[in-house]
Amino acid sequence: MAAIERAAGVVTVDCAGKTTREINQTLRALVEQGVPEILVLNPGARHNLGVALFGRVKLTFAGSVGYYCAGMIDGPEVHIQGNCGWGVGEDMMSGLIRVEGNAGHSAGAAIRGGKLFIEGHAGARVGVSMKGGLIVVRGNVGYMTGFMMQKGAIVICGDAGEALGDSMYEGRIFIAGRIAELGNDAVEKELTPEDQAFLAAALSESGVDMDPARFRKIEAGRRLWNFSKKEIGIWKEAL
Repeated sequence: MAAIERAAGVVTVDCAGKTTREINQTLRALVEQGVPEILVLNPGARHNLGVALFGRVKLTFAGSVGYYCAGMIDGPEVHIQGNCGWGVGEDMMSGLIRVEGNAGHSAGAAIRGGKLFIEGHAGARVGVSMKGGLIVVRGNVGYMTGFMMQKGAIVICGDAGEALGDSMYEGRIFIAGRIAELGNDAVEKELTPEDQAFLAAALSESGVDMDPARFRKIEAGRRLWNFSKKEIGIWKEAL
């Protein structure tokens, strides 16, 4: 088990010299005990840290983490004081993840709920196949962000790469910067008062000071929702 220290209600877990399995076993045991706050030292950019944690706990990683950090969580509030690799928060059910630095590819992939706030930039396929929840990226995002997203919302305060919102369904993407290229069946829609209210709340909670009126909304054009021979061209592009 990873070395732990208790002080003022905060349990400190030192990962130095420990395996990922040992670290995760320690974290899971502490969460099951009802510990309210955990500080993880020396994460060393290890992969798969803090996965499959269930329950209310504030978990802080004091440093950068590797691939798939905080994947499959349901309830925790996770703070990453550094960068993270691919797939941060993948399959999250509920909770909050805040990344102080940059995130790799597929941040928030297939999340069903919860919130993911990235204060830096993010790689390709942000929110791929997401089924709910909220993702806010303060910087830029890579290509195919929002690919096949089914529900939920992605807020991009910077620029986006190619194929933004490709083959999306009922999700919404809001972007303040430039779009290299819209994806198949992605179209720009006018912001409604409800959209602006939603954006104001999302930006405020994520700590971004921007005017909601600066954003554009991207949604599905619905041409791919039902197959039609008349739309065979766009189907070939999507597939």
